[in-house]
Amino acid sequence: MSFVVAGLTGDRTEQYRQLVAQAEALVAGETDRIANAANLAALVFHALPDVNWVGFYFYDGRELVVGPFQGKPACVRIALGKGVCGTAAQTRTTQLVPDVHAFEGHIACDADTRSEIVVPLVRDDALIGVFDLDSPRPGRFDDIDRAGLEVVAEIFLAAI
Repeated sequence: MSFVVAGLTGDRTEQYRQLVAQAEALVAGETDRIANAANLAALVFHALPDVNWVGFYFYDGRELVVGPFQGKPACVRIALGKGVCGTAAQTRTTQLVPDVHAFEGHIACDADTRSEIVVPLVRDDALIGVFDLDSPRPGRFDDIDRAGLEVVAEIFLAAI
């Protein structure tokens, strides 16, 4: 199978519409969560500008454990309630952090990261993990990113 990451065009809302269509096509017919997480991390990493890490952490019943990602090596385990990822997992709400240095308890896996967004992955009221994006640019993520990335997370959850 060959998959081409098509360049995104139009305004940012339209770009996310295109990214969502690519994500749906990428996971169509595949139910393996590792395969889908790996491909979605690669897709988003290569499609969105100004990101230095895109990936998944999976909940093992005690803590978050790193899953497929694109970027520099990552923290392997994150406790619930710790850092941006642990907070998203514990609260089950998307965390949009314009300046990670201002986020109390931020875990600095990559010193280049300045902003972050983490979408919790919850299905049938069960925590599956989180979908995490980092950027070296302060204020990189906003509500347009939140809406688009929450849809990408829903696509992942629907496929597994």
